[in-house]
Amino acid sequence: MKIVRSREFTADRPWGALEIANMQGITTRLHWTDQPYPWHVNDGQEVFVVLDGAVEMRYREEGRENVVVLQPGDVFHAHEGMEHAAHPVGQARILVIEREGSV
Repeated sequence: MKIVRSREFTADRPWGALEIANMQGITTRLHWTDQPYPWHVNDGQEVFVVLDGAVEMRYREEGRENVVVLQPGDVFHAHEGMEHAAHPVGQARILVIEREGSV
């Protein structure tokens, strides 16, 4: 059994992570950051849940760049091949669920 107090978690670098679980090749990690994550494309689906703070999620669909601000409790699902970049507004704690080894 593991209990994680997400609001207490910090890392020694932006996007540092605490692995919570690995279930049949699907990882669940808690990330802390205060810096943007660059534009990237995952090699599988990604579920991104803001637990604390706010994140400006930028993503591209059909050649257009879109922006949405995610608040605590908001969930962003990036399908395979979707280009996206996360920009925290101050500090943020994010739960990320994705295929093991994904970018």
